[in-house]
Amino acid sequence: MDYFAQQLINGLVLGSIYGLIAIGYTMVYGIVGMINFAHGDIFMVGGFIALISFLILVSLGLTAIPLILLVVLLVAMAVTALYGWTVERIAYRPLRHSFRLAPMLSAIGMSFVLSNYSQVAQGARVKPVPPIITGGYTLHEGADGFVVRLSNMQIVVVVTTIVLLLIFTWLVSRTRLGRDMRACEQDQTMAALLGVDVDRTISMTFVIGAALAAVAGMMYLLYYGQVDFNMGFVAGIKAFTAAVLGGIGSLPGAVLGGLAIGLIETFWSAYFSVEYKDVAAFSILIIVLIFMPTGLLGRPEVEKV
Repeated sequence: MDYFAQQLINGLVLGSIYGLIAIGYTMVYGIVGMINFAHGDIFMVGGFIALISFLILVSLGLTAIPLILLVVLLVAMAVTALYGWTVERIAYRPLRHSFRLAPMLSAIGMSFVLSNYSQVAQGARVKPVPPIITGGYTLHEGADGFVVRLSNMQIVVVVTTIVLLLIFTWLVSRTRLGRDMRACEQDQTMAALLGVDVDRTISMTFVIGAALAAVAGMMYLLYYGQVDFNMGFVAGIKAFTAAVLGGIGSLPGAVLGGLAIGLIETFWSAYFSVEYKDVAAFSILIIVLIFMPTGLLGRPEVEKV
């Protein structure tokens, strides 16, 4: 049970990171109806921006860790949001009324551009960083000496995910921007006739999704202590899978799907073969979609004719 409890904690933390990235996927799909395949690389860019900001602040002589982390978070969210806005303007807006395959191909191309741009700018080697948030709590120590630990970094990741989920759920359901988003989701033409600035709403959605990806990139950097130019591809695929599993278009569903993927991967790696953890995750996805085509919390689309 001690080993199970430790893997449960690890899975929840990994799933929280996937959930943060998946929220960006599901927000963009909910409004535009298309998958932003460059979102995983936006997450990677956020991790690099966080690393660069941290190194600059340390070189300037700042030593207060809470202040450094706050400044790094704000800078990473702002710069990465600019990347998200740029992706929308370049890869999506000109092709919004084209055939549906065109924006997807453009987003895939943008994904390669961001990945190779990071490789050229920062190099192909993994960029490590020393542990920043240290310490933790011993939850239980078994008779065989196995210790169940909950680190402060793990607490930060899970609490950050919960807080951001609550904030953006409130944003979508209670604010003017959220009402505009839901109007564009239902009918962009009618929303424009009723005074909604469709272009601005879609751009803001990409900006918010990119800012969330930056938070996930910073959490990844702090938790795993490294970033590299290729980390966005795998994380993006997993987060997209999480969004589909939870019900794409649903913010709680995105986080729930992320937690599910994280737990499946962690427990499969702990009790079975680590080489087949991805096979297990995608197999569960297929099984769930067979019996629940809209995902765990997704709602079936109703088309009026």
